[in-house]
Amino acid sequence: MTDFDIFFGNMKGKKVAVLGLGVSNTPLIEILHEAGAKITVCDKKEADSFPALLPELSKLGVSFQFGEHYLEGLDHGLIFRSPGIRPDHPELLKAVERGSTLTSEIEVFMDVCPCPVVAVTGSDGKTTTSTLISKIIEAAGRRCFLGGNIGKPLLKLTREIHSDDFAVLELSSFQLMTMKKSPRVAVVTNVAPNHLDWHTSMEEYTAAKENIFRFQNETDTVVLNADNETTLSFAASAKSRVVLFSAKKVLADGVCLENDELVLRENSESRPIVRIADILLPGRHNLENYMAAAVVCHTLFSDAFFEAVGEVAKSFKGVPHRIELVREKAGVRFYNDSIASSPTRTIAGLHSFDKKVLLIAGGYDKHIPFDVLGPEIVKHVKALYLTGQTAKKIREALEKCPFFVPEVLPVFEFESFSDAVSAAASDAKRGDIVLLSPACASFDAFRNFEERGQAFRSIVNSL
Repeated sequence: MTDFDIFFGNMKGKKVAVLGLGVSNTPLIEILHEAGAKITVCDKKEADSFPALLPELSKLGVSFQFGEHYLEGLDHGLIFRSPGIRPDHPELLKAVERGSTLTSEIEVFMDVCPCPVVAVTGSDGKTTTSTLISKIIEAAGRRCFLGGNIGKPLLKLTREIHSDDFAVLELSSFQLMTMKKSPRVAVVTNVAPNHLDWHTSMEEYTAAKENIFRFQNETDTVVLNADNETTLSFAASAKSRVVLFSAKKVLADGVCLENDELVLRENSESRPIVRIADILLPGRHNLENYMAAAVVCHTLFSDAFFEAVGEVAKSFKGVPHRIELVREKAGVRFYNDSIASSPTRTIAGLHSFDKKVLLIAGGYDKHIPFDVLGPEIVKHVKALYLTGQTAKKIREALEKCPFFVPEVLPVFEFESFSDAVSAAASDAKRGDIVLLSPACASFDAFRNFEERGQAFRSIVNSL
């Protein structure tokens, strides 16, 4: 009997609450129904927000709690928390005091998954790095299941996973905050201020990231960015084997750059992995993503991964909304980097081009300072088009820069996103690059960064 069967075999007749009613939670609800659980779904939205889901779930005998008081009175033996709900919400704390166990789908998956798990977190680059790892594993001839914060919910697929497969998870700080188990191989791409509208402090955010390796043992591996001060500091507290990667310095052991190649250094000897010229993805930050992926796959496969990395480098064009070339019109190239919801991510995007760009930025305020972004805009931006809640904050950060000259770098503010995109497109001349890289989340105008990126695509393709 598998761990999956044991866990869900104990669900019959048990009261279980699932927090958050969305498409991603329906597979979990279906599993719990099959196991005979008595399910309550709780959501802050009102019932009329779910016209398609409610009839189907009602047929399964699911009960509901909607509206402002959706978390009140929970007395369920097991409560599945959605990542966006803080675990220290007063109603959840009361439920735990009454005897409830608080968990999440991804935590249960980590407990019952029958194959080795690789997990990736970081402020930037975790989606691309996770996707690269999964593609390299598949190129090496092994089955891989990609999930967590991206892809399909994996818990329902557990019965299809064999012990010689691999699972690769992208994990956010929200998911990691209550994690009590770490993967066999953990990756931290970088850590910079982010999600400070949700986390109580930078210290809490950083501590959540540390959970990805906190519960490892000496037979596990943690992969860290040697160029990021915070991630490098994690090495001191790791109980597992630490392997570094660096795009700025030559390492005695780990993956780094030498002579326009990514190389693996072991005992101070170098072995080439892939030439930079063969990597389709633009930008130095994507070299870091490849480095992290290469360390993971060398850990899993040893020498068998070299050919697979080269194969993926020559074919992988990237994940949507990540410096994605939307089109070229009249000699102007339009790039969608809607995933850039923090200043550091936008800075990485700006560094991906060898010329100044017309930048569209601004959005929802996550209470992240923009001081580091101002000087980079001066260096890498030809004209700036601002929109959203943070437009004035970004302008203020730019105006603090001693080298900012308004006559050289014009700044425009717009009420609507579409007006900002249209203005940038109108101003662009042959040879220019128009880059959407907001440095902010999208929630002031869009449901998520994907919707914002799709809006950009639609506007650009309709020009």
